[in-house]
Amino acid sequence: MMMDEKETVNLIGSDKVEGTAVFGADDSKIGSIERVMIDKVSGRVSYAVLGFGGILGLGNDHYPLPWQSLKYETRLGGYVTGLTEQQLRGAPKYADEREWNWSDAQGNRALNAYYGVPIA
Repeated sequence: MMMDEKETVNLIGSDKVEGTAVFGADDSKIGSIERVMIDKVSGRVSYAVLGFGGILGLGNDHYPLPWQSLKYETRLGGYVTGLTEQQLRGAPKYADEREWNWSDAQGNRALNAYYGVPIA
């Protein structure tokens, strides 16, 4: 498999992550990554925003997922989360980007707790 300049064995460009499929616990596609949120100080990816629920990308709800809750699965060519589609429907989400406050430490703790991910 040839990799372009935006990908190495262990690294991938953010523009290649955006649009990548996300699969649920049963390997069914549940959405795709719209963007990644990077911690300014550490440089680590903290969250991926999953687009889910719309038709052809329109009317999607946006689900912030702790990056640690995703694992890349080469067999599927996308990321896998341990949640089922039904569990995802109950997860924290927003319809409009202005509705989500990334600076809200309590909200981020609750988000990480929902996915069973420790606060970094």
